[in-house]
Amino acid sequence: MSFVVTNPAQTDVPVLDVFAQRWSTRIFDATAPLDEEAFASALEAARWAPSASNTQPWRLIVARRGTETHAKVFEALMGFNQAWAGDASALVVFIADTLREDGEPLPWAVYDTGQAAAFFTVQAHAGGLATHQMGGFHRDQISESFGLDARLQPLAVMAVGHLGDPAGASEQIREREATPRTRRPLAETLLTDD
Repeated sequence: MSFVVTNPAQTDVPVLDVFAQRWSTRIFDATAPLDEEAFASALEAARWAPSASNTQPWRLIVARRGTETHAKVFEALMGFNQAWAGDASALVVFIADTLREDGEPLPWAVYDTGQAAAFFTVQAHAGGLATHQMGGFHRDQISESFGLDARLQPLAVMAVGHLGDPAGASEQIREREATPRTRRPLAETLLTDD
């Protein structure tokens, strides 16, 4: 059973519902199978993210729960992330390919890979999946486990699945989930607004 939790962002100006309602949960249903159709749509959205000169510098490692690939990615997670992320139906590693085929650097690769992750996240939410992106993982361990050369830089691991029952989560996780959603005011983000 998937639980629906609503905690919409209190935005200063209107945004699309898919943005206001999306948040990064730490409570996943450890028994729910992955909705493969919604997951495929999220992967397709990532594929269609914009990139400079259409270089598409992102690569992904998809690790479904119960597979050897999942075990390798899970083992690379740091500390607290291991307390909850294993319950997600899948872990997806977002990787930036930092060089062109001719060996020239792609200075925008990290930015573009972030856009692919953002597109994935929004489409996943629209399809009824929950996500949580993590920076707390051992990048060298991912590179070694999957034989990635130096041009391929792991940037983030995203947990993907269905919301779980908060009653089954630890008190620490429930407290973090109940923390009010906040962002600094837009005026503090804009360095210049002429």
